[in-house]
Amino acid sequence: MKRSDFLATLAGAAAWAQQPPFNPDDPANRIVLDVSRVNMLYTVSDKKGRFVTDLRATDFQIVESKKEQQILEFTAESDLPLRLGILVDASNSIRERFRFQQEAAIEFINQVIRPRQDKAVIVAYDTAAELVADLSGDTDVLSKAIRALRPGGGTAMFDAIFYACRDKLMQDQPRHKFRRAMIVLGDGDDNASRYTRDQALEMAQKADVVGYSISTNNTKIEREGDKVLKYFAEETGGIAFFPFKVQDLSQSFENIANELRHQYNLLYRPDPLKTDGLYHKVDIKVKGRKDLIVRARKGYYAPKGS
Repeated sequence: MKRSDFLATLAGAAAWAQQPPFNPDDPANRIVLDVSRVNMLYTVSDKKGRFVTDLRATDFQIVESKKEQQILEFTAESDLPLRLGILVDASNSIRERFRFQQEAAIEFINQVIRPRQDKAVIVAYDTAAELVADLSGDTDVLSKAIRALRPGGGTAMFDAIFYACRDKLMQDQPRHKFRRAMIVLGDGDDNASRYTRDQALEMAQKADVVGYSISTNNTKIEREGDKVLKYFAEETGGIAFFPFKVQDLSQSFENIANELRHQYNLLYRPDPLKTDGLYHKVDIKVKGRKDLIVRARKGYYAPKGS
């Protein structure tokens, strides 16, 4: 990394660490989105987990507020540019598995990132969230940033999710031209964040980020952190992985890579169109096919009317 880039990264991390506590009444913390059209990226699989990629717009039903919506645009996407956030737990709690975690993440980057098309940002989190590599398509830069990490300190996972979504993954517009995804690698615990779980989730939903999580808990006993990782993934349309052995981490990353290349994309205009600033649930189904599973984010935040 160039010295100038390194200094810029340090400056960005310092500025993030010095931010004041979250105040929901502060206008600066209100994200206003144009949701006259809602974009939904989703996958369809059978009950054995195999992707189904030959469906058409007429095969789907989308429902909001108990009313079926009209699909305006539909595509079977396999080539959308990716904007990825890779969040690496660098706290003391995962020290024993840290090296293998690094190598699995690097292998994923080399497998997924396509030059001049995809970009990823690396955020490490221990006592605070730290930007270690800004949005880049250079796999060497991203890999070196991950290899340079050293574990220690507490865990500020929610801050890392909030920061990566708000300050990085929302940058490239229009939103429906990119597939935004986040991989959270860690044990799901949080003891140092200023933001709450629900604030982090809300920011991910507003950024149209699909969340994937890979648990580093290998005890075969579900812990509270595993429930948090599962909740984050399911609410954003992703999936949580719980590899029992560190060697299984690579398989989890490979499964995510496959999913990122097998999705559908649709847009619709909510009817009736609401400007209440509230969260609205959305349900997508394949008509007459109870044997197929649709995985999508659960809804969206409407804009706030003046």
